[in-house]
Amino acid sequence: MVLEGSSEALCPSPSLELRPSCNKSQPSPTLGSGSQSHNALCPEDKEPIKYGELIVLGHNGSLASGDKGRRRSRLALYKRLKANGVKPDVIHNVSTPLVSKALSNKSQHSISFTLSRSHSVIVEYTHDPNTDMFQIGRSTESMIDFVVTDTTSSGGGGQGGANGEGGQSAQSTISRYACRIMCERSAPYTARIYAAGFDSSKNIFLGERAAKWRTSDGLMDGLTTNGVLVMHPAGEYVSEPAPGVWREISVCGNVFALRETRSAQQRGKLVDNESNMLQDGSLIDLCGATLLWRTPSGLRHTPTLKQLESLRQELNAARPQCPVGFNTLAFPSLAQRATIDKKQPWVYMNCGHVHGYHNWGFRKEKVGSSALALIGAGGTAPATTGHRECPMCRGVGPYVPLWLGCEGGLYLDAGPPTHAFCPCGHVCSEKTVQGWSQIPLPHGTHAFHAACPFCGTWLTGEQGHIKLIFQGPVD
Repeated sequence: MVLEGSSEALCPSPSLELRPSCNKSQPSPTLGSGSQSHNALCPEDKEPIKYGELIVLGHNGSLASGDKGRRRSRLALYKRLKANGVKPDVIHNVSTPLVSKALSNKSQHSISFTLSRSHSVIVEYTHDPNTDMFQIGRSTESMIDFVVTDTTSSGGGGQGGANGEGGQSAQSTISRYACRIMCERSAPYTARIYAAGFDSSKNIFLGERAAKWRTSDGLMDGLTTNGVLVMHPAGEYVSEPAPGVWREISVCGNVFALRETRSAQQRGKLVDNESNMLQDGSLIDLCGATLLWRTPSGLRHTPTLKQLESLRQELNAARPQCPVGFNTLAFPSLAQRATIDKKQPWVYMNCGHVHGYHNWGFRKEKVGSSALALIGAGGTAPATTGHRECPMCRGVGPYVPLWLGCEGGLYLDAGPPTHAFCPCGHVCSEKTVQGWSQIPLPHGTHAFHAACPFCGTWLTGEQGHIKLIFQGPVD
């Protein structure tokens, strides 16, 4: 490291003591590493303190290959036994060719900003005993606590990632070290998000082409290549769900308006009246996967897996019938999410009438893609279908199987499953479909679409959801 007084320094005072935080309006950022495990949390004789949970959208309860270790669809962040946070300490101006030598200390966290071929700025970080850090990214290295891969979404009428069948794109757009979340170890256990994570050498490197700049107080800040976007709910997430505005978070946790395109070098305007503090219902987009942050208080309003199973049994106990075939319908078990059951309910998406499966009513002139095209082998129905005419009201539209939403953390309440997203057919409460249908989720470099949170399929129709109309038993 080039210290003050060195002949290799590029300015009279190359070393500068930093303030407690890169963001002058917020507490110190805290970073750390290590896989999430109970031995890194609170002592066993005490109730573990949960900071919150991260849920990846587009997976209906689990990854297609199953949740394994740090690669999963949902992760809870708990207070660690020992704090692993870090905070900015000293800033150094160095010659760019000497950066690798300056970063050779693998026990020291640091962020390197390359300003030119001859000039770089290195910010050293020091241990912060008041915070815990959790890192998120595509890398499977041990310093990443939550391994996230690209979620395949569908722009058509298919089920996309339905039933936990999210996939990984051929070329990932998620950074290996995408972002980090710092949680204060004392009440109220505030969680803040920052772009970029530390690599195996405990470094964050922003190259010459990365968007970076000096702040008004002489410090450094920057953005990652594809950016980390965050949207906080406009109101109280559970009682009055309403979408906020998508913003970009910088390496130091400052908030900016979006760039013209996802990877543009020109940053957006600073939004100094907003913060990087995560709230219940905050969405984090990593350019390939979107995560939902739920707080412990918010999760208390959502159904547990046991409650979802009870709701399923209540639906089946009502013995809904096909109004034409008069056969009793039944939602399959929550574990059976990849194969269509012969008793499975189907719905006409334009009207909401629920039927059993049948082979008639095709409208060949309006044949389109269907949910069935992406359902695995073993189903009892044909692999493809098109628009159908409802025998109850003669409305013509998509005809798809209904699936119960199995990820309770995506629900806004524990209300009865009376509505379904269009066109995928995932069933949940009315409040949940209304809330998610209002939220534009990032897609690509500058597009936004409302999507089903359970499978990622883009919503269609005037509202993006439909009220289900069940036929009760004749007897």
